[in-house]
Amino acid sequence: MTEPPLAGIRVLDVSTLFAGPLAATFLGDFGADVIKVEHPRKPDAARAHGPAKDGVNLWWKTLGRNKRTVTIDLGEQAGAELLLALAEDADVLIENFRPGTLERWGLGPAELHAANPGLVIARVTAFGQVGPYATRPGFGTIAEAMSGFAALTGEPDGPPTLPPFGLADGIAALATAYAVMVGLRAGVGQVIDTAIIEPILMLLGGQITAYDQLGAVQPRTGNRSVNNAPRNVYRTSDGTWLAVSTSSQSIAERVMRLVGRPDVVDEPWFASGHERAQHADELDAAVSAWIAARPADEVVAEFERAHAAVGRVHDVRGVLSDPQYAALGTVQAVDDPELGELRMQNVLFRLSATPGRIRWTGRPHGADTDEVLAKVGVTPEQLAALRESGIV
Repeated sequence: MTEPPLAGIRVLDVSTLFAGPLAATFLGDFGADVIKVEHPRKPDAARAHGPAKDGVNLWWKTLGRNKRTVTIDLGEQAGAELLLALAEDADVLIENFRPGTLERWGLGPAELHAANPGLVIARVTAFGQVGPYATRPGFGTIAEAMSGFAALTGEPDGPPTLPPFGLADGIAALATAYAVMVGLRAGVGQVIDTAIIEPILMLLGGQITAYDQLGAVQPRTGNRSVNNAPRNVYRTSDGTWLAVSTSSQSIAERVMRLVGRPDVVDEPWFASGHERAQHADELDAAVSAWIAARPADEVVAEFERAHAAVGRVHDVRGVLSDPQYAALGTVQAVDDPELGELRMQNVLFRLSATPGRIRWTGRPHGADTDEVLAKVGVTPEQLAALRESGIV
């Protein structure tokens, strides 16, 4: 195979749970040598998150893929010295301890850059490294609340709604992986400060500017949008839910002609997505009635003929049976030493010349400790002593 684009980049992943580790996973997927460092007696809590089979955690198989796993107690001086030795030959370190923790252990940026001046240090925390909340504990859920996401999500007469998965963590992971690549491209050692409350806020659009200039506060609108209509989920005659979006003017016109309401296309208000949203009751009623009278396959076929946007509302079973995902190779079957063949999401995107790939699934706790530490000069006798003292 062509050498992956991040081959030769070494990443120390000393973070836990989701945002930091997932950022490291994204880098490992494209060839970075990721060394996952965990406490000898307190593994990353992600290893116990979600379902397991035969005592083997399933989410870890994806989150921990393409990583070598090492155990070191960083809170002990001997453990800190081991990490500094690993840092000498690393390009990136990703951590998510509360601000001040690494400094207390003698592993802050000053010590890490003394060991390796070119190291890119990514610090991923709920609230960032400064400010009144910096030392508070926090998770993606708090970011989803504080960013305004939850306030926008849910039915108008219902409570704010949180996502049933780590949305803010995932967005922060993408942002951190991007920041790491920017830092590496800059070619100088530096510190990245990712606050999980910030990347999700950026993705919520122009709300801050709209409030600043107009005093406008976007309300909860359920599945509707304040920017266009019709936009909703609609149930077919055979009980399938379909999503329809009309973000462009031409598609809005095609949808309304398809469902038998060409008259509204000539209304003055129809020319603006924002004004169409103010007539969502009328537009939704027409689309809903037309879809409700037909089975899903017919609706999808008619929308395709009209060049209008429609998609099935999948659960995981639908994803695995969808021919488009199959054509893209979105789900990959991978051999796992503990569970045999299993399926998981493939790498995020396709590069034609230097593709990424899943080289191996998440490995057991500390599986590569001996091999990794031997490369920095730790002898078998020293390893035995470190194990006896609980450092590794």
